[in-house]
Amino acid sequence: MGLDVRVPVGLMLVIMGVLLAGYGLAGDASIYAKSLGINVNVIWGSVLLATGAVLLALSRTAARRGRS
Repeated sequence: MGLDVRVPVGLMLVIMGVLLAGYGLAGDASIYAKSLGINVNVIWGSVLLATGAVLLALSRTAARRGRS
């Protein structure tokens, strides 16, 4: 059929990861006092970014092989 759900999901995860990591980097450090000083937004933003990148890479690999 040619429909690969990995592309829109991967793009969504990459965009959300960039936004979340950016907020964690640019935000006030005092809000992380409850999480023992761990910047949870940067950690989860990078997880989302990596997951989206893997999905996009898998989609590109499948497209090159002719499978969708």
